Amino acid sequence: MDKQVLIDGAYIVAALLFMIGLKKMAHPRTAVRGNALSALGMLVAVVATLLNDQIASYGWIIAGVVLGGTSGLLLAHFIQMTAMPQLVALFNGFGGLASVLVAGAMLLVESNTPLASEWVATSLSGIIGAITFLGSMVAFGKLQELSWFRGSHRLPLQHLINALLLIALLVMTVLMVQQQNANFYLPIVGVSLLLGLMLVNPIGGADMPVVVALLNSYSGLAASATGFVISNNVLIISGSLVGASGIILTTIMCKAMNRSLGNVLFGVMEGGTVADADEVYQGVTQTSAEEVAMILDFASRVVIVPGYGMAVAQAQHAVRNLGQLLEQKGVTVEYAIHPVAGRMPGHMNVLLAEADVPYEKLIEMEHINPTMDTVDVAIVIGANDVVNPCSRTDPESPIYQMPIIDVDKARAVIVIKRSLSPGFAGIPNPLFALDNTSMFFGDGKQAVLEIVTAMEE
Repeated sequence: MDKQVLIDGAYIVAALLFMIGLKKMAHPRTAVRGNALSALGMLVAVVATLLNDQIASYGWIIAGVVLGGTSGLLLAHFIQMTAMPQLVALFNGFGGLASVLVAGAMLLVESNTPLASEWVATSLSGIIGAITFLGSMVAFGKLQELSWFRGSHRLPLQHLINALLLIALLVMTVLMVQQQNANFYLPIVGVSLLLGLMLVNPIGGADMPVVVALLNSYSGLAASATGFVISNNVLIISGSLVGASGIILTTIMCKAMNRSLGNVLFGVMEGGTVADADEVYQGVTQTSAEEVAMILDFASRVVIVPGYGMAVAQAQHAVRNLGQLLEQKGVTVEYAIHPVAGRMPGHMNVLLAEADVPYEKLIEMEHINPTMDTVDVAIVIGANDVVNPCSRTDPESPIYQMPIIDVDKARAVIVIKRSLSPGFAGIPNPLFALDNTSMFFGDGKQAVLEIVTAMEE
């Protein structure tokens, strides 16, 4: 059999595994299997690529595999679930940087004589890859809450500067394609890096999950463009799948956060007026584990709303134990999941699945909200912005009209938090001061364990 036919056949198998894996990752129950199939597809694609006759030496390839594989194993072992959004942002950035380097390296190959379409693809790889790289680094800084990146930093004439940068990129791309001059590539990459900074830096931390999803799409588009540069079909297919799925995910998240996709694309996230926390929290009621246990003794339906605080405290196993104890007492227990709870899509689903909470008990926001007024007790663990009623009541709030889980409609609300500190949006939450709300201050895991102990006693 001809070697090229074998390689092309392996690429088709890899592409099918990518598609099947992506389909299975759409549901928590099959997501692990889908991830494994996609990884297998990438392994098939890599092995097939290594059979290419154009490879002059395997030395650098082996070194890259060892370095990358070791880095991946270390990251998988040491990175906590709470830092997973930051890791995703870094991976997006590295993917964009890889596209920039590969496309640029092709311009250094003396025997390479690109067609006009390949010059266009090279420019697109440089533009999208560089924007993705520096934009992802800024997103990482904001998610990590590094002091340099906190808040939003908008320059005067921000939109005009962005427009001028886009025009400059368009002009340089046209000149590079017309003149077939590789000297334009580095300026294109440099301007694109600046544009990536300008697009992401003005956006506040609360909107970073949406931005990371969009940058994930960008990394796929950059990879797809690079596939055209090096004439690699599997890279074109896989990059297109990542780009398309990333755009779909971004659209879903924009809907969940009441954001405009156009605003995300062009780095425009509107702010609002932040209320005074001292005024909002005047009527806060504090409770204890014993009082919470007594409230739960009279409940027939309990809804648990997890948030980023649960992830930080690693409280998912304690939460599962609390749910099981309530069910043993005949209580109906459900888990209300907001699409952007935590700092990336599916964050809470993954944590609760890790604790073996049945998938059927994880109820999406749009399905739980219509029945929240029939809930006896809503237990909020570390969630803040996704349960903030300001989104319905305060037109001046930065999160106004953002869909939330309507826990304030429950008969009783127990909020477990370390303090009254604001969420990622940086605004106070009037839910904490409502008449039907009690605050249980403390570490999420320890607080839940104390409630379990009080119920057992």
